[in-house]
Amino acid sequence: MKLHLVKSHSTIENHISDNVKTLPPSGIREFFDIVYNTPDCISLGVGEPDFVTPWRISDSGIYAIKDGNTHYTSNKGLLELRQAIAEHIKKNHGVEYNPQTQVLVTIGVSEGLDIALRSIINPGDEVIYFEPCYVSYSATIKLAYGKPVAIATHFDNGFAIDIEALQKAITSKTKAIMLNYPSNPTGASIDKKTLEAIAALAIAHNLIVISDEIYDAITYEGEHVSIISIPEMQEQTIYLNGFSKAYAMTGWRLGYACGPESIIAAMNKIHQYTALCAPSIAQYAALEAIRKGQRDVASMRAQYLKRRNFITNRLNEMGLPCLPPKGAFYVFPDISSTGLSSRDFALQLLKACKVAVVPGSAFGSCYDTHIRCSYATSMEQLKEAMDRMEQFVKEL
Repeated sequence: MKLHLVKSHSTIENHISDNVKTLPPSGIREFFDIVYNTPDCISLGVGEPDFVTPWRISDSGIYAIKDGNTHYTSNKGLLELRQAIAEHIKKNHGVEYNPQTQVLVTIGVSEGLDIALRSIINPGDEVIYFEPCYVSYSATIKLAYGKPVAIATHFDNGFAIDIEALQKAITSKTKAIMLNYPSNPTGASIDKKTLEAIAALAIAHNLIVISDEIYDAITYEGEHVSIISIPEMQEQTIYLNGFSKAYAMTGWRLGYACGPESIIAAMNKIHQYTALCAPSIAQYAALEAIRKGQRDVASMRAQYLKRRNFITNRLNEMGLPCLPPKGAFYVFPDISSTGLSSRDFALQLLKACKVAVVPGSAFGSCYDTHIRCSYATSMEQLKEAMDRMEQFVKEL
């Protein structure tokens, strides 16, 4: 029997998920497609330490290969690494996690965030987060079929969280609150009083807090405070952290999640099916980092502090108001005096002076009068970039 098939007029594009179709491309990556094609460009855009991974950490990865430790690990990660993570958190925050059941090693914080959201969200659940924020937050919530609910913070009060606005944003559909402190892109931190107010709302409304603390070790003023240290919040928080920023290990792709046993078990289910386990070689390197790398962290933090002070002063001197960040390695100056949108400012600066920054609009629709500059680059490069930017601003 001969079949007569009629070719469909639909295109391959019609098969793409509607959920994915609605996602905009990353505001950072879209812009840097242009940057990568600009020779001799000084980049203040990529959020990546310019330091090479400290030698003792890299050597541990190399020795893992030489010793044949190149096989799958437990889905949750090397037990020895999970134990070291639990010890590190207890030392820094006074909170105990069971490394057997409450710690999961992930492929960067990005995977940790993704599987955390997918493990708790039902379609239509709302997740509150604070803008300006890392570009993936809204998209990751949408990919988990949740509804992103953004609350704006503002330059004039140091990008502090408005607790009253948070309270008003909570509805019967709210499932979680997301935090990221120290913040990307502002470098803002969060104080214990604000954390206590957020905790009170989370407890009253039975909400999960997802706390992304990847920049906690790069804190310049006082001690970093985590919401897991607030009484009762350990059982309502998914704590995310990793090795990329503090230990200059971005390419190793290693993070971790800690939380209630039931949630970590749910996250591990997704992790088993989508990733199996984090790279074994990176885990051995991370074990060396978390146990013996704190002196390296302190040395890099001292360099970041010098750069922070320099770039903040230069931006303010050239008429682009800039708050000194309390952590991370970004500044988020106000460019409204130039009369340019953040995208126009970034594109014109790149074309005229070969200096790359990220438009503020990438981090939220309310921030088109800001740009993000990363100072995770050498002082020599920073000085040249600021000289070029100052000239650019003068000639506008």
